[in-house]
Amino acid sequence: MTIDRGLLERLPKTDLHVHLDGSLRPETIWDLAQADDVELPADSADGVRRWFTQELPERDLIGYLSRFDVTTSVMQTPEALERIAFELVEDAAAENVWYMEVRYAPILSTKRGLSPRQVVDAVERGLRRGQEAHPRTQSYQIICGLRHFEPERAVRMAALAVEYKGRGVLAFDLAGAEIDNPAKRFREAFYLVRHANLNVTVHAGEAYGPESIHQALHWAGAHRIGHGVRLREDEDLLEYVRDHRIPLEMCPTSNVQTGAVDSIERHPIREYFDRGLRVTVNTDNRLMSNTTMTDEIELLVDRLGFDLEEVKKLLLNGFKSAFLRYPERKALIAEASEALGTLS
Repeated sequence: MTIDRGLLERLPKTDLHVHLDGSLRPETIWDLAQADDVELPADSADGVRRWFTQELPERDLIGYLSRFDVTTSVMQTPEALERIAFELVEDAAAENVWYMEVRYAPILSTKRGLSPRQVVDAVERGLRRGQEAHPRTQSYQIICGLRHFEPERAVRMAALAVEYKGRGVLAFDLAGAEIDNPAKRFREAFYLVRHANLNVTVHAGEAYGPESIHQALHWAGAHRIGHGVRLREDEDLLEYVRDHRIPLEMCPTSNVQTGAVDSIERHPIREYFDRGLRVTVNTDNRLMSNTTMTDEIELLVDRLGFDLEEVKKLLLNGFKSAFLRYPERKALIAEASEALGTLS
């Protein structure tokens, strides 16, 4: 079936799983690198774009993550962080994203002397400035710990997330290389976050099987699952996730690029949606995956047969899964539902 792309752009959207350090504009990377004398694997802004969007020789998460070394190299000053956050809001607003939760690991921006607090403050300034320019687009932060670092660093990031609770930060996440880095190693960080009544989301079931999702839920206390592609390998766990309305933050293009699935046609988002799981669609990394929310939705329409009413339900799942406090979330859901109902 075909749905006009212009209509898809006009639909109100969320992006609950988007990495700040994976969503820079190539032109911005080039500008910042020139200003700060940072070496890049390309000699122009167009070259930067081509380098980031080229297909990797092998589809695997480690290779995909290696590109973040380049983006974080230009994310080491308050001015750069504020600009990058502001531009992400601009890009989201341009395709009618009403609500966005931006995740990143502040520790990766401390290589030239910034403190983690200075990093969070700079990102917050950029997001707030973006929202002032685009009032329709709300944006908040999710602080990430990283699986491939020692657990003590994750504890520090968890404490930072708790410190900024109510000041722009909505949740704590565990990201990074999933294999050989089980969530249970980070239980101290999750204990700290949960006991502060802060939201938890965990990357799981992307590069490792359903055991990773099980740990995210039952060791980490995750309220949402980042990706969850391999959930279908454990029927009992799948039913638990469905029955408890635990949202899955699915990122179709990224999931193909990291080798989590072989192709869009084999992506489980269609199966999960049909079986009543609360699935959401997200960009993951606008730059690395060369995508937008509109692109992701169009893929589901063109390759997995989602019709307009199914797309609207999928988008509404995003609003239902936001880490906003209940009164604000309820009001946003009602507003989005009304707007979706007027578009056809």
